[in-house]
Amino acid sequence: MNICVVALGKIGLPLAVQFAAKGHKVIGADVNEKVVELVNAATEPFPGEHDLDVKLKETVGAGLLSATTDTTAAVAASDAVVVVVPLFVDAEGTPDFGWMDAATKAIAAGLKPGTLVSYETTLPVGTTRTRWAPMLAEGSGLTPGEDFHLVFSPERVLTGRVFADLRRYPKLVGGIDEASSAAGVAFYEAVLDFDEREDLPRANGVWDLGTAEASELAKLAETTYRDVNIGLANQFARFADRNDIDVKKVIEACNSQPYSHIHQPGIAVGGHCIPIYPRMYLWNDPEATVVRSAREANAAMPAYAVDLLAAAYGDLDGAGVVVLGAAYRGGVKETAFSGVFGVVEALKARGAVPFVSDPMYTPEELTALGLVPHEGQTVTAAILQADHAEYRELSAADLPDVRVLVDGRRTTDPANWAGVRRVVIGG
Repeated sequence: MNICVVALGKIGLPLAVQFAAKGHKVIGADVNEKVVELVNAATEPFPGEHDLDVKLKETVGAGLLSATTDTTAAVAASDAVVVVVPLFVDAEGTPDFGWMDAATKAIAAGLKPGTLVSYETTLPVGTTRTRWAPMLAEGSGLTPGEDFHLVFSPERVLTGRVFADLRRYPKLVGGIDEASSAAGVAFYEAVLDFDEREDLPRANGVWDLGTAEASELAKLAETTYRDVNIGLANQFARFADRNDIDVKKVIEACNSQPYSHIHQPGIAVGGHCIPIYPRMYLWNDPEATVVRSAREANAAMPAYAVDLLAAAYGDLDGAGVVVLGAAYRGGVKETAFSGVFGVVEALKARGAVPFVSDPMYTPEELTALGLVPHEGQTVTAAILQADHAEYRELSAADLPDVRVLVDGRRTTDPANWAGVRRVVIGG
């Protein structure tokens, strides 16, 4: 097949490489000229994706992958179009469709009969049918479901391990009609491989959910479940703190039987997905009180961690405090909705002087994020915000003036902090 992947970001580029590695001719379209230039030079535009550098060189070198800024021309030359353009949302989950609208119009201008269009960007339920189908029809003069196929097939991978996740998780597909669904299933069966998994109710592979709406809901539901579960774990942790109970032992005990799957509590829930998709679900279903309560509980955790610090340290007014970790999770250079921002604001509200350190970021990069880098300033307290592997070896000797450490991820080794009061969330 000839395939166009629209948007060569941290999900789109690995997808394009995956499709090309299966022997298909892939054109990646992106509005960023620098990204296009780097891809055509077989150079990964961003670090950290396992095997991307090797696979990119192989597929570009074999003439199977190229990139362009001309989306319309790329679509016109393709049998299938996969859309992974970012959908921006505010803190309340209200979507800003600007970039996706522009991309969809460019796709429509090049759309020809018989093409499959698959949206992978997470969307509110109903978007594929009520927004993209009319927009594609208007711009192309073609009838969705008759002249071209249209499906929603959510990305379900994590950055850093995209290729492994593509094999491990079933690929969900839902079309605007039966023919679209069938075309979507056939397409993904031709571009993906799947690991055998005995734990699934049916064989791992491409799963047809019947409608675009079901596929859209599946993506929102699986992410919202995680947020609600973490919210519950955080509620348990806060209760455990008040009652001198180690919540980690409690959760391990609960999860020793097959009906309990309690997640881990922590200082923050960050990233592009978990903080946002529950809000997107609430945009569809504003009466979902359980979802709303969990989101509010998780959003309050950075300030709660600072409360724990103040309870152990005393008055924070004027105290230098280092926040360990700007990234939203360990090993990933990404600050989208990271807890670092809430922690810093809560520290400032108590009069503390916050600094930030992260092994993945230079001082200049931290400054550009609006954070003050820790470059040797005296600090007497620390809050661990991201579970970077480097912090497992961190010790009191690395921060000799620190009296209190709040480990928001249970990452540090207690043996390394003799003489320092070490506090964890949930006892």
